[in-house]
Amino acid sequence: MNPTDIAILALLILTAAALYSSVGHGGASGYLAAMALFGLAPATMKPTALCLNVLVASIATFRFRRAGCFSWSLFWPFAVASIPLAFVGGAISLPTTVYKQIVGVTLLYAAFRLFLFTRAKAEAAAVATRAAPLALAMLSGGLIGLLSGLTGVGGGIFLSPLLLLMNWADTRRTAGVSAAFILVNSIAGLSGNLTTLHALPPALPYFALAAVAGGIIGSEFGSRRLASVTIRRLLAVVLVVAGIKMIFV
Repeated sequence: MNPTDIAILALLILTAAALYSSVGHGGASGYLAAMALFGLAPATMKPTALCLNVLVASIATFRFRRAGCFSWSLFWPFAVASIPLAFVGGAISLPTTVYKQIVGVTLLYAAFRLFLFTRAKAEAAAVATRAAPLALAMLSGGLIGLLSGLTGVGGGIFLSPLLLLMNWADTRRTAGVSAAFILVNSIAGLSGNLTTLHALPPALPYFALAAVAGGIIGSEFGSRRLASVTIRRLLAVVLVVAGIKMIFV
C-alpha cells in the first residue's frame, strides 16, 4: 500500500472505531469493510481486524464498566461458551471464496443493524428487563463465538440485538456487556489464528494508533449518550458497499 492509501485506511479505521466503540462494539465489521474496499487479502483482514478489535474493545470495556454499564451475571453465560468456540473458529482457515461470502453477509447484516437502530428506540427501552435463561445464553454465546472466530469479528453485532430483542438488558448494559464479550472473543479468535499472524500488514502500527484514538473518543462519548443516528446510517452505507464487494467481486 502506498502512503496515501495507508492514511485513508487509517482514517476509516479511526472513524469506525469511534462509531462502534460508542455503543460498546470493537468495530471489526467496520475494519473489515474498510480493508475490503482497499482489496486486502482475507489472510490479512482476519488477524488485523481481531488485533484492532482487542485494542478498541479493551478501551470500551474499561469505560463502560467504570460508568456502571456492565453486568457479570449477564456476561458470563454467553462468554463461557463463546471463548472456546471462538478459538476453534479462529483456527479454521476457510477457502478465500467461502470466507469472502461469509464476511460479505456479515457486513450486510451489520449494515442492517446499524440502519434500523435509532436513538429513540434505544432510549425507549425503559421496559423492565428479565434474566436470560442459562441454557439459551450459553447456546447463543457458543454459536456467536464460532462465527466470530471464523470471520474475524468480535460478535457484538450479533449479541447486542439479541440482548435487546429478548429484553435481557437495557441499552447501556447491552453496550457494556457487548464490549467485554467482544474483547474475550477477539483474544480467543486471535489465539486460534496465530498461524496467520505473519500476514499482518506492515502498516499495522498506524492502524492501531488510529483505532486506539477512535476507541477513546467513541467510548467516552458512548458511555454518556448514544452516537448520532445519521452517522451510524452513513456507516451502514459503507458496510453495504463493502459487503457487496466481498460477495460479488
